[in-house]
Amino acid sequence: MSTCKSPQQMFGALAKTYYAEFSGIDPEDIFVVSIMPCTAKKYEASRPEMCSSGYRDVDAVLTTRELGRMIRQAGIDFINIDEETFDAPMGQYTGAGTIFGATGGVMEAALRTVYAVVVGEPMPDLDIRPVRGLEGVKEASLEVGSLGEVNVAVAHGLGNARKIMDKVADGTANYHFIEIMACPGGCVGGGGQPLPASDEKRALRAEALYRDDREVQTYRQSHENPAIKQLYEKFLIEPLGHKSHDLLHTHYVERGL
Repeated sequence: MSTCKSPQQMFGALAKTYYAEFSGIDPEDIFVVSIMPCTAKKYEASRPEMCSSGYRDVDAVLTTRELGRMIRQAGIDFINIDEETFDAPMGQYTGAGTIFGATGGVMEAALRTVYAVVVGEPMPDLDIRPVRGLEGVKEASLEVGSLGEVNVAVAHGLGNARKIMDKVADGTANYHFIEIMACPGGCVGGGGQPLPASDEKRALRAEALYRDDREVQTYRQSHENPAIKQLYEKFLIEPLGHKSHDLLHTHYVERGL
């Protein structure tokens, strides 16, 4: 089965190809450390499929909880550190990328771009509220130009994923797009996040992401990101092209028990 890599693996593959070429650095001298809310990313980085750059795409993974512990142990006054801009060419991000961390966020980010591509203009309201929140299963319909009514479903937690799978299997659902996140609340409730975890904390974390999208970011749609446009113009050439497929996609196979 061919599928997109996770953002962690995409970044690692591009860091050792595009960034290496852009910066004139030997990819052998690049060591990629990924900071993630997900403990499963540690295993993912070690999978043999994740070497499309010719090297191990991500060399090491720390959880956000581990990073927080290291910051405290080092005595770093993180809150009062002077803010700096992220390094080019891969430091610029959009509000759509920010909200990936909340359940429904991947769906919302994708719909913003799908609508713009199909209709030719941005959605009148980029906030797709029906896919937000901590309800276990969320459903919504959206009119998308020539595509007509697009039906979507969002679930977080594997028990809720089962509910959607059962509806698809018995033919009672007609979804065009399904988003599943294993952790309660999405990545904001990931297994590597600071403890304790509660719905109240998950909701506060999600709202911080939506606030960043709404109030901080210049660009709120993935396809508007100037760094992404430059990436395709100078390196990947085109979406779903040969190079982008090799670096940004992977294959999974069924494993025996």
